[in-house]
Amino acid sequence: MKNYLNFETDIKNLESEVEKLKDPYNQDGLSEVDTKKISESQKEIDIKLQEIYSNLDPWQTTLVARHEDRPKAKFFIDNLFEDFIPLSGDRFYGEDKSVLAGFAKFNEKSVLVIGQEKGDSLETRIERNFGMMRPEGYRKTIRLMNLANKFNIPIISLIDTPGAYPGVGAEERGQAEAIAKSIECCMSLNVPTLAIVIGEGGSGGAIALASSNKVIMLENAIYSVISPEGCATILWRDPKRTLEAAKAMKLSSKDLLELKVIDEIIPEPVGGAHRDRDLVLENVRRSIENNLNEFENMSGEEVFNHRKNKFLIIGRTKGFINQLDDLSTLSMKNNKINSFIEKFFKSKINLAITATALVLLSYFIFFL
Repeated sequence: MKNYLNFETDIKNLESEVEKLKDPYNQDGLSEVDTKKISESQKEIDIKLQEIYSNLDPWQTTLVARHEDRPKAKFFIDNLFEDFIPLSGDRFYGEDKSVLAGFAKFNEKSVLVIGQEKGDSLETRIERNFGMMRPEGYRKTIRLMNLANKFNIPIISLIDTPGAYPGVGAEERGQAEAIAKSIECCMSLNVPTLAIVIGEGGSGGAIALASSNKVIMLENAIYSVISPEGCATILWRDPKRTLEAAKAMKLSSKDLLELKVIDEIIPEPVGGAHRDRDLVLENVRRSIENNLNEFENMSGEEVFNHRKNKFLIIGRTKGFINQLDDLSTLSMKNNKINSFIEKFFKSKINLAITATALVLLSYFIFFL
């Protein structure tokens, strides 16, 4: 059974008509299948899909990114990679089933794959905690990323989460610290890292794994600091103002590419990734190939500097810095007073004079 979004009512009606036309045993009894009418209806559906999906607003894009039938991380792992070996546990607390992680082969080369998995049924969604990772999940990925770094294995992350799990237990076990450590680990790696936002990229839960050399998004995915509902509740105390919030946050792939927060958009079929999974799979495969090839001849230091410069350059395109190609040596400039103080106290003679002056001053204050 297909699931439809609230703005797809016309498409739902047309596809229901097509299904009836394809069935010779319909309400009118046994009849011939009208292939001409079917093809006409199918064309009408295609036109309607193109019309709707070429004019999606940010809130509608959010609904598409959350679509129940949208391909999840497990689908990509099963179909893009070979010999996937899942690894479990953080060696501190336990296993987090909201994240699938392990080593696999991509084009006969070893990679580490990390996928935030939401689940595709009620049972699996509950088991996977709706893709919301706990501290042990982030600590597991840190362990595996360090292992991949040790053996010079590229890392591919599939991002799909509404955010990190905000439960009491997670907070007690150090959720914020685990996310911060994960970001620190991602930024310090010397191996190429790709992060692909396949659905929702929510808040710190996403950025913990998306601090990568290349941040890539599927066309109808979203990537934001908070959900539109959460933003609307905080700013206007009205969770219904989701459209305004979604517009203000610039969470769509087009907006983020324009802001240079992400590096690439992977096109989806008209109507969303769930309408043609094979096409999406091929597009993602091609993107991974191209991006991994880009880093093939880079040294570890070059990969590290590429990632550092990528994040340092965000938001600086309209600033006062002219040379944006290499910000590896970026440092804060001291003013003249600070420079004088630093130079003064570097001299041992100056230090001795200062100490003597302080002793004499103390003597005059207390004994005269």
